[in-house]
Amino acid sequence: MKHLDLTLTISESIPSFPGSPSPQFLPWSTIKDDGYNLELLFLSSHTGTHLDAPYHFKKNGAKIHQIPVTRLIGDALLIKIKKVKDQTITKKDLLEFERKNGNIKNFSSVIFFTDWQKNLNKKFYFTNNPGLSKLAADYLVSKKINLVGIDSPSIDLGKDQSFVAHKIFAKNNILIVENLSNLEKIPTLDFNFIILPLKLKDATGSPVRAIAIY
Repeated sequence: MKHLDLTLTISESIPSFPGSPSPQFLPWSTIKDDGYNLELLFLSSHTGTHLDAPYHFKKNGAKIHQIPVTRLIGDALLIKIKKVKDQTITKKDLLEFERKNGNIKNFSSVIFFTDWQKNLNKKFYFTNNPGLSKLAADYLVSKKINLVGIDSPSIDLGKDQSFVAHKIFAKNNILIVENLSNLEKIPTLDFNFIILPLKLKDATGSPVRAIAIY
C-alpha cells in the first residue's frame, strides 16, 4: 500500500485566484522572546488545494463544518482526460471513458486529471483552465456522485464567469475539490482518497490535505 500527497504547499508565493489576497504568514511569537514559535495566518478559505462546500454557491447549502467525515474518505475513480487552454470536459468525453473502462458507478467520487497543474506558475493558470461542460456536470449528477475533484483551479472553465458546474453541483449537494496535484503519479484508475478540510464553522470552503492510497 502506498500513500501519495495530492496537496499543494501553501506559502506566501502560491498563486492565488484573481481578486483574492495572497496568503500571509505573520510572525507572532518566537522562542527567543516567548519560549515558543507561533505565526498568524491570513488567507482565503479557497487557497491552494481546497474543498468547496455546497454553501459556496447555494444559499442554504451545507457548510464546511456540516460535511460528514464519511463523505471525505472513500473510493475514487481517476478519469484521465488531458486538456489544454479553454478546453471543456464534455459528456462525450465521459461516455468515451466509460466505453473503454466501464461505467462510472452511482454514488462514487471522481477525480479528473487534465494535466493542467503543470501550468500552476503561468499567468493563464486561472483564466484559461479547462473545466466541465453543463452536460458533463448534469451527467455526473445523474450518477448521484459524492465528490468531484480536478487538477485545475476551478471545476468550471476559467473563462466561465457564470460558474455553471459549481452551481449544478452545489444545488445537488456534490462536493468539489480543486487544485489537486500529483495525479499523474497515481498508477491505477481506482484508488482510495482522504480529503480533510479544517472544520471551520459556517465557511464556504477550506484548504485540505488530500491523500491518495493505492
